Amino acid sequence: MPGTVYISFSAEISTQTAEHLIGVMANLAKRDVSEVHLLLSTGGGNVMEGMNIYNVLCGMPFTLVTHNVGNVDSVGNVIFLAGKKRYACPTATFMFHGVAWNIPTPTRLEQKNVEEILDGILSSQKRMGDVIKLCTSLSLADVDDLFRQAKTKSADEALRVGIIQEIRDVQIPGGAEVIPLVFQR
Repeated sequence: MPGTVYISFSAEISTQTAEHLIGVMANLAKRDVSEVHLLLSTGGGNVMEGMNIYNVLCGMPFTLVTHNVGNVDSVGNVIFLAGKKRYACPTATFMFHGVAWNIPTPTRLEQKNVEEILDGILSSQKRMGDVIKLCTSLSLADVDDLFRQAKTKSADEALRVGIIQEIRDVQIPGGAEVIPLVFQR
């Protein structure tokens, strides 16, 4: 059985990046890899795709280790929390904020449209909050505060609330298999 594989993911969360990451993870599961280290840095992105990645990663047969190697922002936090073991580099940060919706211009909205948009925002925010609460020592009230504050938290702060188990630099042994995910920008 193959041992440990390292995957470098530094991108926004979109349909394209989500499908690619899930495809690579599925191939590793098929190869019967025992442990995968996801070296993650993301500015966040699409909540639906982030939740998709989280749920698929939680179902993988290998031990997933997530490592914040830069910034993990927005829905990236949910993906990060899929790790059974979670680490962050000393200079890494985590940023939380509420869910937003981009309004295409020009747009005419009626009450029913506004209510549908608000319902979608609140639903997405609740799903993200439920994952954060489940995987950390934060309460739902704490998570709501994080979303309202829209602030960046240090690795030390992440350690205090159980987002990570340890602050440490990435350590990739010589000869290890490293898969860099590269996307067109």
